Amino acid sequence: MSQSTTALPLSLPSPAGRELYRWIYEELRSAILDGRLHPGSRLPATRDLATSYRVSRPTIVAAFEQLKAEGYVEGRIGSGTYVSKVLPEQLLQVRSTEHERALPRRRAILSSYARRLHPFLPPARKKAVRAFRANQPALDLFPATLWAQVANRRLRRVSAGLLAGGEALGYRPLREAVADYLNTSRGVKCTAEQVLIVSGAQEALDRTGRLLLNPGDPVWMEEPGYPGAVRVFEALGAKICPLPVDEEGLNPEVGLTRCRRPRLVYVTPAHQYPLGVTMTLRRRLALLENARRTGAMIFEDDYDSEYRYSGRPIPALQGLDRSGLVLFAGSFSAVLFPALRLGYLVVPDSMVDVFAAAGSVSTHHPPLLDQAVLCDFITDGYFARHIRRMRELYAERLAALLEAAQQTLSEFLQISSVEAGLQTIGWLKAGIDAEEAAAAAADNDVEVIPLRSYAWGRARKRGVVLGFAAVDPREIRAGVARLKAALQPLRPRERP
Repeated sequence: MSQSTTALPLSLPSPAGRELYRWIYEELRSAILDGRLHPGSRLPATRDLATSYRVSRPTIVAAFEQLKAEGYVEGRIGSGTYVSKVLPEQLLQVRSTEHERALPRRRAILSSYARRLHPFLPPARKKAVRAFRANQPALDLFPATLWAQVANRRLRRVSAGLLAGGEALGYRPLREAVADYLNTSRGVKCTAEQVLIVSGAQEALDRTGRLLLNPGDPVWMEEPGYPGAVRVFEALGAKICPLPVDEEGLNPEVGLTRCRRPRLVYVTPAHQYPLGVTMTLRRRLALLENARRTGAMIFEDDYDSEYRYSGRPIPALQGLDRSGLVLFAGSFSAVLFPALRLGYLVVPDSMVDVFAAAGSVSTHHPPLLDQAVLCDFITDGYFARHIRRMRELYAERLAALLEAAQQTLSEFLQISSVEAGLQTIGWLKAGIDAEEAAAAAADNDVEVIPLRSYAWGRARKRGVVLGFAAVDPREIRAGVARLKAALQPLRPRERP
């Protein structure tokens, strides 16, 4: 006995601008889902439908094929097309029986590394840039049009070899450009063979930590210091040894009293993060000598030394190293724009192979086309021009902050006169709590970060971080006025 054919509830013609086959598909799918076409019911032949609705048979066939591919209908040889008895939506639903509900939910068993992880991703900032946003360059003044032109030129002449991918160390011409830049501008002693292109300082830290540290190995860390480094080393199970930072930078003599044989030392000698001090030559030489005697390696994070407003950039610690103890890292993401996600890591000759091997089994290499565009941006002279322009701009904005703070905020805090970077420290007067100050500032539409966010031990904490690079002088002066209004109620009252 043959099964009867179900009439199709199509409302043709389709709306303007919609492909006809797509409209027929959606009409049939809706009819199946709301029960107007029952499971197991037979659909008319495509030839009959084409005649009835005065459309081409290939249009009907295309709609049926889409429904069949998604599991709404099924074809039976010699019999026709039928509505599936079990629809995709039903397969996706969880219909728990009493027995299934009684079963306990199982969680995946995580590794010890996963259990030690703490996220280090700054919260998304939905508000417009305002005073005193830290850790952000003047993105509105990045030459995006010029970058697009460089990218377009590169894409027009892209080769098959570039599209095929590259070596784990990174795009060779970019590595050569970085080596030339570092030797000339940063006093780094390296060749292109020692340069690895990575996705940024965070990847450089992670790869270094994985290759050098075992759980329990001690790491010297500046305090206050960069939280992203702490997160990496904690996740790897290392033992963090916080060392104080004074006007000369990290103090290795204190390190010898707290942890005599570190496996790794993390430092920001050119412009300490976040205090902004520069490590003296005496301390640099002492740190190198201590590393030579103990066998420690040194990770030098050169995160924003390009933006120095007084004199030339301080030569790198790596340039003083004669024993192959220093790994030197920098980030174009911090200097150009965060979404670029490109940086570099300079490693001693003896460690190039193992670092390349580690890259080959993880990221392999950052996006090659982005590397090629950045290479052109550097070699065509645009990078150096952008740095010069931003250096002048940030010096102007720092001066505006110092002047306005001196006139308006002197009774509440003292601004540290840094010589480089994108932010500075406001040391709060006695009796003003940094967390309360940050909360009051937020209520007055001002951003400051308590220094305690960068510390985890004995470091001086009565301060807030104020960024100046991302906002213009007018907003800086307005922000100073709003910050004064926020701090006014927190000022300690004088005793009668």
